[in-house]
Amino acid sequence: MQTKHRSGRGLKCLFCQVRGVCLSGCLQSQEAMSSITVPPPKCLQKTFVAPRRHMFGPGPSNVPPRILAAGAEPIIGHMHPEMLEIMSDIKSGIQYAFQTQNNMTIAVSGTGHTAMECAIFNAVEPGEGVLTAVNGIWGERAAEMAERIGARVNSIVTTAGGYFTSEEIDRALAKHKPVLFFLTHGESSTGVVHPLDGIGDICHKHNCLFLVDCVASMGGAPLHMDKQGIDILYSGSQKVLNAPPGTAPISFSERACQKVFNRKTKPVSFFLDMTWLANYWGCDGKPARIYHHTAPVSAFYSLRESLAILAEQGLENSWQRHKEVAEYFHEGLENMGLKLFVKDKNARLPTVTTIVSPPGYDWKEITSYIMKNHNLEISGGLGPSVGQVLRVGLMGGNSSKASVDMVLEALRDALRYCHKSKV
Repeated sequence: MQTKHRSGRGLKCLFCQVRGVCLSGCLQSQEAMSSITVPPPKCLQKTFVAPRRHMFGPGPSNVPPRILAAGAEPIIGHMHPEMLEIMSDIKSGIQYAFQTQNNMTIAVSGTGHTAMECAIFNAVEPGEGVLTAVNGIWGERAAEMAERIGARVNSIVTTAGGYFTSEEIDRALAKHKPVLFFLTHGESSTGVVHPLDGIGDICHKHNCLFLVDCVASMGGAPLHMDKQGIDILYSGSQKVLNAPPGTAPISFSERACQKVFNRKTKPVSFFLDMTWLANYWGCDGKPARIYHHTAPVSAFYSLRESLAILAEQGLENSWQRHKEVAEYFHEGLENMGLKLFVKDKNARLPTVTTIVSPPGYDWKEITSYIMKNHNLEISGGLGPSVGQVLRVGLMGGNSSKASVDMVLEALRDALRYCHKSKV
């Protein structure tokens, strides 16, 4: 059945009269469609297939099928009982990976940068002092984050590839009297794993919280949060854990909690306010959890599975494997005549190796050649190491002698075929 439009132009079907939507192409429907000025993008009409690559840069690393499968499980509500149980499992897994009994242990919905901001935003108030140890880009980032919230920021700086002595840290803490000291354990921009023993005690002597970034080192190098007196420790999902980027483990000691939950001002970020997050994760002892944000459900599935794999393999076994594979890689590089950027063997990060850029070569050409011809990612420097190094990450399931052999062959090939200047 059709009727005339009020305007007298064209016919209007009965469905259109009742519903306001026409399925038979009447004039009113055409006029409504004409209000759309941006057409459906043709690119989205094509099927997308992600390329399969060997992810041997400093992160993200390849995600094993078992973790991919976990992330593909059906979505459930972010506050369903099963989801709360998954969050509890994640908490236990992080406590194991960090070697801590801290109750205030969660995974932030975001990358390692999010956890860095969560730590600083909650532990520091405007006008308070922060001291950052800069031996790479992450100390620089921490300093900028602290400055943005109005903290008084001071830094101690060492050359790229170096690290600080306990005496240097002690003197800087005595001089600047901060409430928080930031240090990167696994500095992925320079390839340094920083010694931690004794630094927590030094911080506490100066009534200062000890904040450590272990994004690139957790699971790949020995780390003992409680024994080493670390007050706030955070990491990321996409390195040794081999999970997709987007979740970030973080833990607060009792000392840190005293500071965080006795603030005079609210943290600048609602999303990262630990008062809310502690309740959301069931860490505050309250009988009911209150909605804070919609957690990345699929990402939590993946994170739980990655922590389960680490627990099955054993933390000490993982540390040892990464050490042995790194040493095998370093030996292979030196046999090729390449030089390692970090001179002190004990300070070399087992998960990310920095190689001095081969003299006479353009590092960009090397990385591009390897990507094009070997389907393999390695990267150049970052922050203070830009233009100076090639960076190779062998983390989690990618930490194997087979992976090392693959990288070495790709480098040999690149050095044969890439242009070398005569200078």
